[in-house]
Amino acid sequence: MRWSRAFIPTLRETPADAEVVSHQLLLRAGMIRQLASGIYSFLPLAWRVMQKIIAIIREEMDRIGGQEFHLPALHPAEIWKESGRWEIMGENMFRLRDRRGSDLCLGMTHEEVFTAIARHELRSYKQLPQVWYQIQTKFRDEPRPRSGVLRVREFIMKDAYTFDLDEEGLDRAYRDQYQAYCRIFDRCGLKYLVVQASSGAMGGQESAEFMVLTDAGEDHIALCPSCGYAANTEKATSRVPEIRDADGLPAPEMFPTPGVRTIKDLEEFPGGAPAERQIKTLAYFLDDQFTLLLLRGDHELNEAKLADATGAAHIRPAQPEEIKAALGAYPGSIGAVGVTTYPILADLALRGRRNMVTGANRDDFHLRGVDVERDIRVTRWADLRLVKTGEGCPQCEGTLVVRKGLEIGHIFKLGTRYSESMGAYVLNQEGKAVPLVMGSYGIGVERVMAAAVELYHDEDGIIWPITIAPFQVILVPVNMADDAQRAAAERLYAELTAAHVEVLYDDREERAGVKFKDADLIGIPLRVTIGPHKLARGQVEILRRRTRAIEDVALEAVVPRIREIIEEETREVLRR
Repeated sequence: MRWSRAFIPTLRETPADAEVVSHQLLLRAGMIRQLASGIYSFLPLAWRVMQKIIAIIREEMDRIGGQEFHLPALHPAEIWKESGRWEIMGENMFRLRDRRGSDLCLGMTHEEVFTAIARHELRSYKQLPQVWYQIQTKFRDEPRPRSGVLRVREFIMKDAYTFDLDEEGLDRAYRDQYQAYCRIFDRCGLKYLVVQASSGAMGGQESAEFMVLTDAGEDHIALCPSCGYAANTEKATSRVPEIRDADGLPAPEMFPTPGVRTIKDLEEFPGGAPAERQIKTLAYFLDDQFTLLLLRGDHELNEAKLADATGAAHIRPAQPEEIKAALGAYPGSIGAVGVTTYPILADLALRGRRNMVTGANRDDFHLRGVDVERDIRVTRWADLRLVKTGEGCPQCEGTLVVRKGLEIGHIFKLGTRYSESMGAYVLNQEGKAVPLVMGSYGIGVERVMAAAVELYHDEDGIIWPITIAPFQVILVPVNMADDAQRAAAERLYAELTAAHVEVLYDDREERAGVKFKDADLIGIPLRVTIGPHKLARGQVEILRRRTRAIEDVALEAVVPRIREIIEEETREVLRR
C-alpha cells in the first residue's frame, strides 16, 4: 500500500475527550473515529489489525473443531423470554418493535439463538459433541460509554458454544476452549492472567476471565504474588484476621446517638465503637423482596456476590422512605436485632461475633452488646464482602493486592440452564431424553486491539506486536525528489510485495521528520529507511520499533533479512 493512496488521517494533538492511552493513540494514529457516544467507525489501519485478530481467532477455533455460523443480530423477544433473560438484561438491552407491534431486541449475545437451533436439529447423543461459533456484531445499551472502544454500545465479539451429553463432555470442551484462548492471546502478543470470575447474568456453575492488567481496565483483580491466586473481586475471597471479642452484655442495650448516620460518625461518637466492632445494616430489594444485609462496619458489600448467593435477577438498594416504612427508622439508625418480618443475610465475617454495635431501628439510637448469633435471626450466611488490598490470600499465607484489569475474554460452563428452559433435549444411549449440557465462550475483538495498545506504546505512539500489526514494514525514503532514493524505494516495494511481506510505502512528498513521526505513531514494527549517505554505499537502514535497534543492510539483502526479522519478532511475541 502506498501512503499517498491510503486513508490514514493522523493527528498531532491528543483529543481532549480521550482519557485512556488506547483511545488517545487509536484516534491520533487515524485508526478510529467516533460516530456517536459508544459507537465507533474503524478506519483502514484498525480494520487490518482487527482482521488479523479475527484470523487468529478463527484458526484456533477451527483447530478445536469449531464450526462457524453467522446468526441474526435482530432477535424476537420470545426466545429471550423463554430463557428468562428478557427481564434480567433490563435497560442494557436495545429493544424495539416492528410495524406489526412484535417485540424485538438487538443481540447482546447469542445463547438463546444457538440453543433454539440446537433444540430443533440435535436429536441424539450420536450428534454430539458440537462446537459452534461466530464472529459478529453485538449491542449493549451501555449507560456510560467511555474509554474509547473499551466500553461501547456496538462491538464485535467472537462467541462460541459447546453442546455435550454430560458434565464430563463439558469439562473437555471447556478445557479445549481454555487452551485455545491461551493460544489466541499468546499469538496476539498479550500479557494476560486467567482469573476466577462471576457468571453474572450468563448463569452457570463456573467461569474464568482472561484479563490484561492495565489502569484502563474497569474490573478489579485480587492477586497473590506468592501463590498466583487470581480472581475478579466479584468472585474473590480472602482471609481476614480473627477478632477476639470481649464478653458482652446479657442483652443488647439501647443508647442515644444524636446525629450519627455513618460508620465513621459512630467511630468518633463518645461511647461508640471502631468500625470492625460495628454491624453495617443495608436494606435492599431482591426481586421485590425487602431484605436486610449485614456486614462488618469496615467491609463493603459486593453486589455481584449478593446476586450469585441469592440468584436474584433484580437487585436495588431500598430508598430512605421505603426503609422508614419497613423498619421505623431512616438509614444510619437501622439494624436487624428483633427483626422477624424480613429475610436477613449476614456476611461470614460476622459469624461468632459478640459485643457488637448496630442501629436500634429508632432514629438517633443504637444498640451495644449485640451477640450476632444470639440476638439476630439470620436467614442465611454468605460471602458478601468486597476483597481489599492487604487481606490474606485464601490459598496460602500470602497477602492480596488488588489491581485494575481489562477483560478480553470470558468462558462459562453454562450447564443445562438454557437447554432446560428452552427445551433442548437429546436422547442418550438408553433412549432417555436429557438436556444438552452447554458452555459459552466470548472474546471482544476491539478489546484485544485496545489491550495491545495499552500494553505496548511509548511517548511516540503505538508499538504493535508483529502478529497483529496493520503492516509488518514501513518503507520510508527520506527524500522522494531524489531519483536514486525513489528508484531504490520502488525496487524494494516491488520485491517486498512479491515476497508477501506486508509493506506500507510512505511515498509522500513530506519532510523526513514528519514521516518518521507518523511511522512511530501508527506503530509499524519494522522501518526501512532509504537515505542518501547509506544508499551511496549500497545500504539501507532497518529499525525495529519495539527495541529501537538499528542495522544497516545491503540493498540486495533487504528482503531476506526482513523475513528473518519477522520470524524473530514473531517468536518474541510467543515468548512474552
